[in-house]
Amino acid sequence: MPESRYSILAIATIIVVGLGGSHCGASDEEQPPVSFESRRMEMVENQIVRRGVQDSAVIDAMRTVPRHRFVEDKYVKEAYGDHPLPIGEGQTISQPFVVAAMTEALGVGPKDTVLEVGTGSGYQAAVLAEIVNQVYTIEIIADLGKAAERVLNELEYKNVHVKIGDGYQGWPEHAPFHGIIVTAAPDHVPQPLTDQLAMWGRMVIPVGRDLQSLLVLTKTPEGIKREEKFGVRFVPMTGEALQNDDSGQ
Repeated sequence: MPESRYSILAIATIIVVGLGGSHCGASDEEQPPVSFESRRMEMVENQIVRRGVQDSAVIDAMRTVPRHRFVEDKYVKEAYGDHPLPIGEGQTISQPFVVAAMTEALGVGPKDTVLEVGTGSGYQAAVLAEIVNQVYTIEIIADLGKAAERVLNELEYKNVHVKIGDGYQGWPEHAPFHGIIVTAAPDHVPQPLTDQLAMWGRMVIPVGRDLQSLLVLTKTPEGIKREEKFGVRFVPMTGEALQNDDSGQ
């Protein structure tokens, strides 16, 4: 695996998340209230910048998007914590660092069009929407997709387009894409997604069973260039991905 500038601490945090800890001192009732904005700034500084994310557009997007709007009410106080959170239907909103690192690896800019496979809560789509021209995002679980679309509309992300369906085949009507980001793990790289990449476009995708490798695939005139970033743990991709299992890739 090639070396990455992301710290060993960050890699360990990706793989092992959600460990709680006790705190000492005054009780919560005695603490002054902390705004969501303050928590968000602290999240970006401690969880993202200090772990090696350098792209200023990604950092600005993470500072801007109100992550607490994309989690269930009972998890709002944990929205800016250093761990994923459940969003229902057996799915999660990814750890903030993972969102930032994947977005940076995509290498996209303000004129680009991006496909996201796995809308989930809509948070990753919102982060992308702060950076690129258009985001097309597909969610196989209808209730999640509709809930994400509702929040994105409330936040007035007019450049995000949500589709309910199986993302394995991509969204060919809007291809080619300058970037494709996949937020669920298949056992192989879906060929339709590779086909829909623009020349020199990148796909960021977790591949494998249980503990996966985060891959960055770049389409070049000579073929697909493949780079492994680090180990991650995503929910499995369902739908057609299960019917086309090719875990030997």
